[in-house]
Amino acid sequence: MSVTGLPDVVAVAARPPARRARTSLMIGLVLLGILVLVAILAPVLAPHDPDAVDPNRVLAAPDGSYLLGADDFGRDVLSRTIFALRVSLLVAVSSVVVATLVAVPLGLVAGYFGGWVDTLVSRPLDMILVLPALLLALSLITILGPGSTVAALAIAVIYLPILARVMRASTLVTSQQDYVLAARARGSGHVATMVRHVLPNSIGPVAVQGSVLTGFALQLEAALSFLGLGTQPPTPSLGGMLADGRDVLSLAPWLEIVPGVAIALAVLSFLLIGDGLRRTLDPDGVAS
Repeated sequence: MSVTGLPDVVAVAARPPARRARTSLMIGLVLLGILVLVAILAPVLAPHDPDAVDPNRVLAAPDGSYLLGADDFGRDVLSRTIFALRVSLLVAVSSVVVATLVAVPLGLVAGYFGGWVDTLVSRPLDMILVLPALLLALSLITILGPGSTVAALAIAVIYLPILARVMRASTLVTSQQDYVLAARARGSGHVATMVRHVLPNSIGPVAVQGSVLTGFALQLEAALSFLGLGTQPPTPSLGGMLADGRDVLSLAPWLEIVPGVAIALAVLSFLLIGDGLRRTLDPDGVAS
């Protein structure tokens, strides 16, 4: 212990927030890992064919054969939820990955060079950003047609300017750090400086934002499928299951509860991961 005891006091005070950050991150990763594993093993875990129709089981309540009941066509709700989770996760993750792959270079270049380069990159992105997310998605789907692939592309376009602005803001701060200025003084080129020094130290906020947006992307995919513009039948989707069950909610509430819980758990896992990353990567976030 030091003479003043100050370092030990600071360390003790910092432990609970750091522990909460690790706990949040681990819970989110474990929950997401379980959901991803269930989605990958859907053909093995699903007790029935998700598209198999049984007229004798129409709106059947949960029992030993259909653990979570049947829908209005006599299809097993549990099997359809497992397969629908696979589609929703794939659309949500792929859309954010595509948006990130495009947004990171754009935000990096805009923040690093500034000036007219920043204006050239940022103004078109700002035009996308001012449009309502759902309206933009509906417009793209109207032009390109419905489907899970088009829904993923539409969501990627929606989140592209958000991720690019986060990367730009982080790059503006990082590019003024002493180690970046020292690299420039040693004669390092722009590309080498961006790749070796700026990018690794600027990507953290983008990872946090991307985790959170993936949860929102899953919600948006469910909303589009609910409206009949996302994943198309007969492929099961969580939003489509919610749409099918709304007319028989009083007779078979499990048709709404089961996919709703699946959406909530998936979104919660991404939000926990985002919160854990924020608290871990951002000292201010850990202290908050």
